[in-house]
Amino acid sequence: MIRLPRPIARHLRDEDGSTLIEFAVVTSLFLLILFGLIDFARLSFSNVMAEKATERAVRMAVVRPAVCPDIPEGNGRGALGGLALTIPNGTRCTEFTSLCTRPPAKTCTGSLDHPTVATIWSEVAPLLPSNATPENLSFTYSYDPALNRVGAYYTPIVTVELTDLQFDFISPLGALATAAGATGAQSLGESFVFPSMSASLPAETIR
Repeated sequence: MIRLPRPIARHLRDEDGSTLIEFAVVTSLFLLILFGLIDFARLSFSNVMAEKATERAVRMAVVRPAVCPDIPEGNGRGALGGLALTIPNGTRCTEFTSLCTRPPAKTCTGSLDHPTVATIWSEVAPLLPSNATPENLSFTYSYDPALNRVGAYYTPIVTVELTDLQFDFISPLGALATAAGATGAQSLGESFVFPSMSASLPAETIR
């Protein structure tokens, strides 16, 4: 049996400072759990608010002038030839194939230069993270024959989509996880981009 010199043996038995190390690890773990609960609660709340903002935006968009240019005013007659002329205005576009022209879907990005977007943004911005911009909103106007009648005002399906919305964590979760003994946790707490979310409604007209 090897006997170590007394100073070395005494040094190896000395546990001074071990409590402080244990306290630091436990404190880091506690703070990680605490701040993680706070930040992930914020993340969940922001996701719910973003969904509500999307729903509110589409409800406003369906009763306001179209954001995208070149949306037709009315439903023209389609490629039925002479038969189309004998069908009275007001006939549903689904009564005959190609009775009405089929406008292509139009998609455009939100901009405060457009009065419709400016009005919508003033209502939904308080529900979104502070780094959100009108460019996170996109508007699509698509044709549905079941909603339209020949010779009547064009009624598209309006879709508002919220894209590339970024959520920023406020807590140093990666640093806390590393201090608590985790490895490869440096990316924990980095910015999170929400999946795209959208809502659709048929357009309404008061004309």
